Amino acid sequence: MHSFTEENYIKAIYKLSASGTQEVNTNAIAEALETKAASVTDMLRKLSAKSLVHYVKYKGVSLTEEGERVALQIIRKHRLWEVFLVEKLKFNWDEVHEVAEELEHINSDLLIKRLDEFLGYPKFDPHGDPIPSESGEMNLKQQKLLCEMDVSDAGIVVGVNDSQPLFLQYLDKMGIFLGAKIKVIDKIQYDNSLEINIENKKNLVVSSEISKNIFLSA
Repeated sequence: MHSFTEENYIKAIYKLSASGTQEVNTNAIAEALETKAASVTDMLRKLSAKSLVHYVKYKGVSLTEEGERVALQIIRKHRLWEVFLVEKLKFNWDEVHEVAEELEHINSDLLIKRLDEFLGYPKFDPHGDPIPSESGEMNLKQQKLLCEMDVSDAGIVVGVNDSQPLFLQYLDKMGIFLGAKIKVIDKIQYDNSLEINIENKKNLVVSSEISKNIFLSA
């Protein structure tokens, strides 16, 4: 059993290192969790004592095999709860992250097993992120960022790189959603913005910042 704070640290280290195994510095963790570097150092000592992280002062931290397992289970719970909130309780995709942040700390393997079964064993959350299996395996999609597509390329929206509410609300306003078909009509060299067609219905211009945050099926 791990505390709420310990779990947040483990998840943050996993996300900052991409796979959990690369070293992350304490300042990056402090920034991600909006806390002081001294607090991070104290927590890393605790996690190290529990064999959840490899920590060498001034050199950074990485997750142990057990730490990575714990991180993947927290992410699994978070993403399953997001599916539940969107599909069953009709939350919008921009409203679920903070609620799921609370729910991910419920420690009941049976509850999560039943939740997974109830939802029909989903493989991806409402933002297109893969849900780790019970054993920690991820189903990764073949995907490409919209900014990497060429003129006349087309694909289906399979995920977003940025799940902040403001970005998701903007996509809703533009009519961009998971499963939407997008075709690149033109690339504007001046600022790297793109003219795109959505669902064979409407054309619009999106900034390079937007196009760096939308994943399409490759």
